[in-house]
Amino acid sequence: MGLAQQQKSKNIILISLDGYRWQEVFQGADSTLLFPPKYRRQDSTELMTKFWAPDAQQRREKLMPFFWKTIARQGQLYGNRDAGNLVNVRNKYWFSYPGRSETLCGYYDSAVNSNSYPNNPNENVLEFVNKQKGFEGKVVTFASWDAVGRIVNRDRNGMMTILPGEQVKGNNLTEAQKLANELQFYTPEFFGKSVRDDAHSFAMTKSYMQANHPRMVYIDFADPDDYAHAGQYDSYLDAGHYLDAMIGSLWNMIQSDPFYKDQTTIMIYPDHGRGVGPKWTGHGSSIPRANETWMAVIGPGIAPLGEVKTAGQLYQDQFAQTAAQLLGFRFTANHPVGEPVNTVLQPGKK
Repeated sequence: MGLAQQQKSKNIILISLDGYRWQEVFQGADSTLLFPPKYRRQDSTELMTKFWAPDAQQRREKLMPFFWKTIARQGQLYGNRDAGNLVNVRNKYWFSYPGRSETLCGYYDSAVNSNSYPNNPNENVLEFVNKQKGFEGKVVTFASWDAVGRIVNRDRNGMMTILPGEQVKGNNLTEAQKLANELQFYTPEFFGKSVRDDAHSFAMTKSYMQANHPRMVYIDFADPDDYAHAGQYDSYLDAGHYLDAMIGSLWNMIQSDPFYKDQTTIMIYPDHGRGVGPKWTGHGSSIPRANETWMAVIGPGIAPLGEVKTAGQLYQDQFAQTAAQLLGFRFTANHPVGEPVNTVLQPGKK
């Protein structure tokens, strides 16, 4: 059976949650970080009500209800290391540019070793799909971090990539698109001009999808990593909670739009992990366990395995080929490409 015959999805959304740990996904709020006052600015009583419970399953449902009430029932979740299910970056650097490059290109290039690295010489799955029949001009990126422009190398491929401070252009923008363009300039720049609040990237993405129906969308969210580096665990949890809600909102929109309904897959993952205990604010090769990641997927034909508890090892360089094959293509590039995650591609109930 050819890949076109195996095609499960007509459209796909790739979502990166910068530096969001597997520990919060599978265990919920971490008591060693939630309780110490130095990691929070919010009232402790309100914070405990929002996110704390003595049981890990209750905590993770409080933190990420869409993940655990929808994806866990209809899709697949990988990376609970307590169950022996491992996901890692293959690169040795354990930070943002190399992690995103590995994931989108399906390839670990040891030369890509800095967040200030120039335009990525490695071809990515976005530009590969953009060349396929029916996808030309229908692959778009919305990013909360400006380095994503270099990571996807928009200068080379000319694909629509909206970075912080940039606006969606067009003569027939909807009112929702105009408002999303405008609002990004009205919030404090706590982390500088290189990033945009994820709420704005979400609004720009959702309004663009509703108006233009792109077939492949890459959304790059940055809030979790920014708040973690700042040592604000309460805000980091808030970011995980509202990003879960945003993804749920996108899913509900997809399932109510005839163009996308039952024809669209969402893949979600981070670009790297981060440390534990006092080192939770950082990542990089000097921080133990910052190479530990996770992945979630939901969409048509995806077997409803839920939380995958079988022992195994996945790497982020497998995600690009998985995305391409879900669309019915075999991703080839100017470099080797990792093998797909076969359990995502195995038939499931419609």
